[in-house]
Amino acid sequence: MEKVFSALAEPNRLQIIELLRQSPLTVGEISDHLGLRQPQTSKHLRVLRDAGLVDIQPVANRRIYKLRSESFKDLDNWLQSYCHIWDERFDRLDNYLVDLQRKDTNINDDGK
Repeated sequence: MEKVFSALAEPNRLQIIELLRQSPLTVGEISDHLGLRQPQTSKHLRVLRDAGLVDIQPVANRRIYKLRSESFKDLDNWLQSYCHIWDERFDRLDNYLVDLQRKDTNINDDGK
């Protein structure tokens, strides 16, 4: 998971992921969209491939890059394991806010 987060932390690589969400693209197409030179784009794609986020599909003399859905499913599963923690914290916050509102209402009612 560390490789995935490290790969996604770089803004250009995150933009590449966003582009590939729409459709598979060649290095040249990605470079054009991002305004990067092809060697830079290739390096970013290599990092994404090494992290298991993209696959390469050779078509004739072109290399088409596409997202690997398995990696994103793994990432989603990992994130889901933390959802119960956040749900509990939001529930406690909600209870706290409800208590504050009750106290505020009681104070205002007593003061009338």
